[in-house]
Amino acid sequence: MGPGGISIWQLLIILAIVLAIFGTKRFRNIGSDLGSAIKGFKDSVGEGEKKADEQRQLSEGEDATFESTPGSKQEAKEQK
Repeated sequence: MGPGGISIWQLLIILAIVLAIFGTKRFRNIGSDLGSAIKGFKDSVGEGEKKADEQRQLSEGEDATFESTPGSKQEAKEQK
């Protein structure tokens, strides 16, 4: 890569240094913790979208449903 870019060799050296400092076991724990955090974030976003969809469906539903009652104008017209 050009100036300012990081090549694959530089990334491998950084990875080797991190492994030497933290060790493989701790490095694995960090990875699993990061994975569970991402999974929790995705689950919470999914729940939020689900609740928003439910609210949208409720608000887009019928405004009101009226049943005819005895003596209503509609019933009076039908009897004539």
